[in-house]
Parts: sequence; C-alpha cells; structure tokens
Amino acid sequence: MNENEDEPKDFIKLNYEKLSTDEVSELVISPCCGAVSLFIGTTRNNFEGKKVIHLEYEAYSPMAEAEIKKICRDVRQKWPSVKHIAVHHRLGLVPVTEASVIVAVSSPHRVASLEAVQYCINTLKATVPIWKKEIYEEAYSWKENKECFWADVEK
Repeated sequence: MNENEDEPKDFIKLNYEKLSTDEVSELVISPCCGAVSLFIGTTRNNFEGKKVIHLEYEAYSPMAEAEIKKICRDVRQKWPSVKHIAVHHRLGLVPVTEASVIVAVSSPHRVASLEAVQYCINTLKATVPIWKKEIYEEAYSWKENKECFWADVEK
C-alpha cells in the first residue's frame, strides 16, 4: 500500500437519495484502525403523541458543507488519532425508519472514534444550517432544533 493511499480524509455528502450505512462505513475503514464508530439518525413514527408520516429536510448546502468541514477540523484537533470521518445527510423527504444522517469515524482505538462520533452529531445539530419539517397525519411543523446556537438569540 502506498503511504498516501491512507491519508486522513473527510467525506461530506448532502443529497436527496437514500443513505447507505455500508457505503458510509466502507469510506472510513482503514487497515491501521481497529475501530469504526457509526451514528445513524432515523425517522421515527411519532413525536409528542403525534403520528409522523415522514420528515423533510432543507439545507443551504454551501454553508452546511462548510460547517461540517469545520466540525471535521475540530474533531482532528480534539482526537488526533482519528483517521477518516464521513458525514452524510439526506435532504428532501425521509420516510419512517430510513436514515436522515449517518456519521462514521475510524481510529486506532474505540474511545476516540466513539467520542468523535458523538461530538460530530451533537455539533452538527447545533451549528449546521439544515432544517427539518415533520409531516404528521393531519398537519406539519417546522422543528426548531433546540440544540442550535441561533435558538438562544434574545427575542
């Protein structure tokens, strides 16, 4: 194997197609890593007693991708042993049980990859301009992400 073939890489993708956990996990696998950690966020069928039919996501893609790149840089500073990072987020309609977001991180040992995955998804939800609309049986609602930094702005 050429030394450069396994340089640390970030794989960021926003698209309207069904996400694949196999595809995302394969992106981060490395022969020098003993851990691949995944977070898969899926559409559930209920929220606060209402039946959810599906979710719809919108994003300002250039800014969202730039913010995700910042998250990847932060991960590499906090966990220098992290090898590869993949963040794939689906846009548009996401039916119940399907993945909205998949985050994968590889590292030589599990602690770094597990902590990095948690940091990635929490920071993504707090800083990345991706908006979620929940479609219920008889209504819909744009959801404010209570974790996002702009939700705390004084009104």
